[in-house]
Amino acid sequence: MTHGKIFVTQPHLPPLAEFIPYLEEIWKNKTLTNCGPFHQQLETALCHYLGVKYISLFTNGTIALVTALQALRITSEVITTPYSFVATSHSLLWNGIKPVFVDIEPTTLNMNPARIEAAITTQTTAIMPVHCYGHPCDVEAIQKIADNYNLKVIYDAAHAFGVKNAAGSILCHGDLSVLSFHATKVFNTFEGGAIVCPDAKTKMRIDQLKNFGFVNETTVVAAGINGKMNEFSAALGLLQLKHVDQAMTARKVIDSLYRELLAGIPGVHCLDSAFETESNYAYFPILVGHDFRIGRDALYQLLKDHDIHPRRYFYPLISDFPMYRGMPSARRENLPVATTAALNVLCLPIYPNLEESTVKAIVKLIRGD
Repeated sequence: MTHGKIFVTQPHLPPLAEFIPYLEEIWKNKTLTNCGPFHQQLETALCHYLGVKYISLFTNGTIALVTALQALRITSEVITTPYSFVATSHSLLWNGIKPVFVDIEPTTLNMNPARIEAAITTQTTAIMPVHCYGHPCDVEAIQKIADNYNLKVIYDAAHAFGVKNAAGSILCHGDLSVLSFHATKVFNTFEGGAIVCPDAKTKMRIDQLKNFGFVNETTVVAAGINGKMNEFSAALGLLQLKHVDQAMTARKVIDSLYRELLAGIPGVHCLDSAFETESNYAYFPILVGHDFRIGRDALYQLLKDHDIHPRRYFYPLISDFPMYRGMPSARRENLPVATTAALNVLCLPIYPNLEESTVKAIVKLIRGD
């Protein structure tokens, strides 16, 4: 390879010259954080772009998850997926909540609604699904179960910026949706996150919780946290919004090229989403089956040896980590689909400036030419 190191995702950054006026404005108004003008502007701009009513910006997606659970006063047990990044379930532990894992669907790798009801107990208070790789969950089936059992639904939508289904933004489903704006995401603010909420009252509570629980200068009403996004990150977000459509269009082209070149390779399966109508092409996962010419881990190492750095994303399962594997719901026999997916998945590089020649070189290595 002559392209240098190729990673799964790389930050999409506009030219530095475009950022200078924002920096000068921050320096001029001398507001660096505490919900300054760029913070407020970005919240308004994101509501408009994403088609949501209210949004609250955070310093990162993990703190946003922790706060979302606190905002809805979730306790006891929450049903979630083992196939995600550990922040999903860690946010539960931070709130003293027990995660209950259920298996996933083989086609989307999202939580399987058919497995949820059997996991509900008298201690269950909420469901926390993940829009894995940005592919929408079966939100209607999940909401029907939640309504039947009077449960809250918090979506970990870390990968789902700009994703829509037939009803509009996927972020409008559930009681809350949580986004990540980490540097590797389709839309990033270096580090950042947000909670999408349905009404002004909920947003007000979330805004208080992310600022230590302050209501005014002298009154604290809850044990909140310092979760506010700073002005530099908010300014970058405003600039990124100008380029995000172009970035997603470029990702779509790369996604299509991968699918065309990988078609027909024995043992390589590209994921599709049965519920998706408008994607953000955040990731490009493949499943490496037993009929592929080499094992998944051997392919992973082969690519790394050529300075291509894919991710076994998500491996291991959350339920296999020490703080979770002793839970009854974490037993592998209860999670056969998730277990198989974790052993087979490999996310290939995809980002807006990934060159066609590099994609072809990656696929050539996969083919074994």
